[in-house]
Amino acid sequence: MNDATVNRLTLFNFWVAFGAFGLACFFGMYQVLERSGLFTFLQSPAAYFASVSTHGVLMAFVLTTFFIMGFGYHTAARSLRRPLWNPPLAWAGYGVCVVGVALAAIPLLLGKASVLYTFYPPIQANVFFYLGATLLVVGSWFWCVIMLVMFAQWKRDRPGETVPLPMFATAANALLWLWTSAGVALESVFQLLPWALGLTDTIDVGLARTLFAWTLHPIVYFWLIPAYIALYCYVPQAAGGKLFSDLLARTAFVLILVLGLPIGFHHLYMDPEQGAGWKFLHMVGTFAVAIPTLLTGFTVIASLEMAGRKRGGAGLFGWIGALPWKNPMVLAAILSLLMLVLGGFGGIVNASYAMNAMVHNTAWVPGHFHLIFAGTVITMYLAVAYKLWPELCGRRLYSVDLALVQLWGWFIGMVIMTTPWHILGLLGQPRRISAVQYNSVLTLSWEPYELAMIAGGSILLASACLFVYLLYKTQTAGEKVDAREDAAADSNHGAPAWLNGFALWNRLILVLMVLSYGYPILQFFLLKTHSPTAWGY
Repeated sequence: MNDATVNRLTLFNFWVAFGAFGLACFFGMYQVLERSGLFTFLQSPAAYFASVSTHGVLMAFVLTTFFIMGFGYHTAARSLRRPLWNPPLAWAGYGVCVVGVALAAIPLLLGKASVLYTFYPPIQANVFFYLGATLLVVGSWFWCVIMLVMFAQWKRDRPGETVPLPMFATAANALLWLWTSAGVALESVFQLLPWALGLTDTIDVGLARTLFAWTLHPIVYFWLIPAYIALYCYVPQAAGGKLFSDLLARTAFVLILVLGLPIGFHHLYMDPEQGAGWKFLHMVGTFAVAIPTLLTGFTVIASLEMAGRKRGGAGLFGWIGALPWKNPMVLAAILSLLMLVLGGFGGIVNASYAMNAMVHNTAWVPGHFHLIFAGTVITMYLAVAYKLWPELCGRRLYSVDLALVQLWGWFIGMVIMTTPWHILGLLGQPRRISAVQYNSVLTLSWEPYELAMIAGGSILLASACLFVYLLYKTQTAGEKVDAREDAAADSNHGAPAWLNGFALWNRLILVLMVLSYGYPILQFFLLKTHSPTAWGY
């Protein structure tokens, strides 16, 4: 295999990903301090919204896209045990993504693209932001093509054999990203870019929000699948056991792919452009997508129990204490699953048509997605980095003990920061505002929670800095070791055709997407609207 090329590609993508992560954490800390209203010298709405937008883009688009690409190249080469297909195309995609990030960064940092990571119109960003975001998406499509070609080539060369689970999941993620990124690509190319260039005077905001809803929630599963790959393929091995069920794992990935796409309208519950029937349809789909999450929790916990009992754990819960808690991958899995449970509860509230109205646009919402994304997803990204960095650099992890401290710090900081968000949301604190000090009885009651958020944010920032420091020290001062190939564990014992390919599922997705988005999008072109009459007529 072209190990050196794969390692370089993975490292180059990881450098951008975790560099963005470290920078975004500083922006996040500033936002917690400014929003609290306790530090008047920091108060600047312009700086706040520029910071929020940059933080969101760095975390949700830059960190995730580059991490997933790097992890995907490594997973494909190692699990399939074959050379990476078309490395020049992979480097080209990386270059397009880097150029896109650079173009978007300029207006973000200058305060010319303070539109948050959702960049909802009618707020308009500088054209270079939209162009940069578009290039980042287009560059990621190069990665999707490479993953799917390698998947198809392996199946062609080994007819009748079962694709290794890590690659099956990676191919599912590539397909999911191609499907879901189409929404934001259509919005950017046909609406936002012409509008920002001055080629059109106005924009159909309802259509733009509908197209972004196509992307907005499925992108969460694009972020989540790599974390699930680690949970299924790395964690059982690290715990000293094996995966409980390969078939359940494959079923979970298929369900995420099929059910995770046509559910975006639960982000539009309060929007008037879509009818209640369509929103209800998407709500049902949103509840259904909880099924693969439950399957994942059951399968991973069962795998951990098997490992714990193999290590001598006895009694109902004795296996928990017998697990190797000092292994970063095992610790990360346990902590991420705890946050997944808490965040999943909040997600059920958000998905409920009625209960969503109670928390819509309140601090509850960032509390929820920080638990899921910054909690569950990022924790597993950190663990994957700790596992792969020594292999990529040929050096031993600088300090396992510090890695454990860092993971515990990230978990504790996240719980401390997000719990007040959930409470404040129920108390009515709005999101997307730069300050909350209104000097009323209600807002004064928010202050203790703001202090708790500052404490949690400080712990998170310290943990993020420690993580970046550990990667740097591993690469520059870690003890040199012989490079070794350490592929993800694959408990493959054969799978039926419907869990070994995606032809059937792509057809089903097409049907579901047409049913879910066909008329809701076409209505913007079919329904007749009337211009308001002049005043006095």
